[in-house]
Amino acid sequence: MKVATEIIIRPIITEKYLQAAEKLNQYAFVVDKNANKFQIKEAIEKLYDVKVDRVNTQQYIGKVKMRNTRKGLAVGRANRYKKAIITLKEGKIDIYENI
Repeated sequence: MKVATEIIIRPIITEKYLQAAEKLNQYAFVVDKNANKFQIKEAIEKLYDVKVDRVNTQQYIGKVKMRNTRKGLAVGRANRYKKAIITLKEGKIDIYENI
């Protein structure tokens, strides 16, 4: 079984999710690819001492990136990751606390 800090990799801090945190009490995190919703819920409740109402997850497939260089076309791929959007029943999460 994984520790909570292994499941939750980092918070996603963007303008969109900061507004969602204020209005809808939702927070976004990059999580381990193999973690399920129950593990994510337990990890958030343990790390931040809050009650989680709902967990939504999304898998992001790394996009193919191409660019022209002096040596020709360089082809690569962006990383895959899993994102979890956490909705809290009550309380707040201080995202900047563990950065």
